[in-house]
Amino acid sequence: MKDKKSGFNPRLSPLEAFLIQVVLYILLWLGDDFYATLGSFAFAGLFFSIWIISRIAELIEPSKVPRWYFRYLFGGAMAPILVTLIFYLIRGVPSWVL
Repeated sequence: MKDKKSGFNPRLSPLEAFLIQVVLYILLWLGDDFYATLGSFAFAGLFFSIWIISRIAELIEPSKVPRWYFRYLFGGAMAPILVTLIFYLIRGVPSWVL
């Protein structure tokens, strides 16, 4: 998946990057619910905000940003959300919330 314009060749596909993030978030959730919730919401919000702004900018004025950039950002936003939902379904509400 080499970008012909910039010559950059990302070593990880967006799916591989997504799966690595899922594993890291799972490890974080197994360690501490409070920091996992905080980190998951912070990173999901950050990646999702950048993705939305990038998509809007791309609609207003098309650029030469490769498609894999948007896939990485979207995967970065969805990984913590997915893991958070899975842990909420398995464990219920974290103890620090009650």
